[in-house]
Amino acid sequence: MTVDDYLADPSSRFATVAMVDTNGLLRGQMVSAGSLKGIAKSGMGMSPVTLALDPTDVIQLVPGVTDGTSDFHDDPLVLDTTTTRRLPWSKPGHDLLVLSNYSGETAQLCPRSILKRVLDRVGDAGYVPRYGMELEYTLFDETTESARAKGYRNLKTATHHNSHDLVLYQVEQTEWYEAVAAMCEPLRIDLAKMHEEIGGGFLEACIAAGEGLEPADQLVLLKNFLRALAQRQGKCVTYMPRWTEAADSQSIHVHVSLKDRGGKSVFHDPFRKDAVSQTFRHFLGGLQTYIGDLTLLFQPTVNSYRRFAPGTFAPPGLSWGYENRTTCFRIVGHDAGSLRVENRLPGADTNPYLTVAATIAAGVTGILEKIEPEPETVGNGYGQEPARDFARSMPEAIERLRASAFAKDWFGARFVEAFSSTRESQHNEFRRKIPDVELERFFDLG
Repeated sequence: MTVDDYLADPSSRFATVAMVDTNGLLRGQMVSAGSLKGIAKSGMGMSPVTLALDPTDVIQLVPGVTDGTSDFHDDPLVLDTTTTRRLPWSKPGHDLLVLSNYSGETAQLCPRSILKRVLDRVGDAGYVPRYGMELEYTLFDETTESARAKGYRNLKTATHHNSHDLVLYQVEQTEWYEAVAAMCEPLRIDLAKMHEEIGGGFLEACIAAGEGLEPADQLVLLKNFLRALAQRQGKCVTYMPRWTEAADSQSIHVHVSLKDRGGKSVFHDPFRKDAVSQTFRHFLGGLQTYIGDLTLLFQPTVNSYRRFAPGTFAPPGLSWGYENRTTCFRIVGHDAGSLRVENRLPGADTNPYLTVAATIAAGVTGILEKIEPEPETVGNGYGQEPARDFARSMPEAIERLRASAFAKDWFGARFVEAFSSTRESQHNEFRRKIPDVELERFFDLG
């Protein structure tokens, strides 16, 4: 179904035009079929302030957008007419969904526009990335209201015990699995697999590998509509990297391979160890060299850094290894069609567009600069000191991103300052909070 097909159908009444904010949330408006015709031609206005909002609409500081100089004007969203989908629960005539992104000056801050620019630049260098993503989340037998009433403590997860790949729990939750699969069909989400993860209610859903913006579009849709599906069923989900100290960390894993313009894998060389080509080694070198400065994109909230508490199954540093889940960059696959690298650093709260853009930009720069990686990690990476590390706190991550010439080159100085500023605002806001654990520990006898 194209926009033109929808407009030509006399039963069409309304469509939803959506964009993706800095946090990965879909924001947009339902517009009449008559309005959609003009929007498809000229775009739809939305304030750049949308890109300065935290999930609950706390306005964070972005110079020139939310400071004392801002006039809170609208800038145009441009429809990407290749992204038309059907909303899974809407009636015919009200069910068209079209994705969009900012144009003009605000495109410098727009995550979807940024990924498009990165992919175009990589294409100009002669490479075609192919990538897929794994999303971890926790499902609760709680409504959003009951979770809030409990202060988000002592929540009932959808399953009780740790249950990695346990078919018993998968069968027990057949209605959920089938509902997710059914939801994905009209949304054109290429769902490759689903399974039980480590922990009660802890699940994973995987997007099949693809090219261009499409896999990132699909993961954004999956994150947003999984939450909607849960709420429609009287449940709720969270993507917080650590929602309780008793749970393991939640992440998004990005799998990336690279082809040349002729469609041949540049990662695979059957005559080298583990079939890892020299180009692939340089890609790994780029990841190790530049990902640390981009930590803030992979760990964008104050909660993100709790994922790396001792005892969680999170990366120990910017290490790499063949089929080694105790490293940050895990090489997976055996032949030209499957050989790839898995970036295990991003938290489940990250924006998919920024996560993919950062991973690909770092790796391709390693190729262009012919950067050799550090020695491979063999054995358990948690017992070894990594040669390179990512930022371990939000202030360090903000400082490293702001100082990074690489980030400014690939993402633009305007975006780097704007994103850093919003995260600094968030961090300063939470510095003023007094956590319950501090009261419990220090109020009486501290």
